[in-house]
Amino acid sequence: MRNPLHAFALTLTLGAGAALAAPAVMEADAGLPTHTVYRPARLPADPLPIVAFANGGCENAGNRFRPFLTEIASHGYLVVAIGPIVPAGDKAVRVAPAPGSPAAAHPELAGSTSLAPGSTRPSPTYAAQLIQAIDWAIAENARPGSPYHGKLDRSRIAVMGQSCGGLQAIDAAHDPRVRTLAVLNSGVFPANGRSWEIAAAHADIADLATLHGSVLYLTGDPQDAAFPQSEDNYARTNHTPAVRLWRENTPHMGTYREENGGAFGTVVVAWLDWQLKGDRNAAHQFLGAGCGLCTRPEWHVQSKGF
Repeated sequence: MRNPLHAFALTLTLGAGAALAAPAVMEADAGLPTHTVYRPARLPADPLPIVAFANGGCENAGNRFRPFLTEIASHGYLVVAIGPIVPAGDKAVRVAPAPGSPAAAHPELAGSTSLAPGSTRPSPTYAAQLIQAIDWAIAENARPGSPYHGKLDRSRIAVMGQSCGGLQAIDAAHDPRVRTLAVLNSGVFPANGRSWEIAAAHADIADLATLHGSVLYLTGDPQDAAFPQSEDNYARTNHTPAVRLWRENTPHMGTYREENGGAFGTVVVAWLDWQLKGDRNAAHQFLGAGCGLCTRPEWHVQSKGF
């Protein structure tokens, strides 16, 4: 029988910076080799909320957003990102597509990573992998002998994704177990079927009307390629609480790879603390004329439905 405390193929201690609430680790778990796990280095007594994350470019690389995801985990979350841990130094290193993805089924179509209309690059990952992450976490919470046995809160689940991964997150957010969705530098395209073509995700304009829970739409400034879609999608989200944020002088890739995830890391942690932990101080960052982000000139904030 395996020792559950040593079941991981790889463990890296990360994030000793002062901005972190506690040290966090990035791990490859043998029970879920298609994903990467981030968690507090020492699991707390209170059960951790669960966050499933999809990468920009729909990449099959669970460590591409390591500073950002480590920051989230350090504040008391279990984060499960699509993709295994891959060589981090050179993005030119070819990463194999996830088994079952369109790219794995059609390697002859691999090519440009452009998301421009007409791109035929098949996605190397797919939206259902976010559901796989949630299923695995819930199963581990129930499994005797698991390091997560009784340590996770199946009632507090978020999905989120950046750029191409944001489309996958919109699809996965329709799972009834999901309480909140963060759409990061992303948004549904006007043309039906486009999200399936580039992200293997069912995320068309009509799908915005069937979201439940709360939604955060976060982008950079108007030069961000996803800015128009995010503006449009927020305007269409009228049946469930939503926040729209954008930050000046910030590109499409945001601040995710800055130390501790930069400004976007701080904002997303506050969102999760509010939506999954009921933190009133975190809520004050987003709501009201005098909200914390509203007083910072680089941030533009809208909200509705709260």
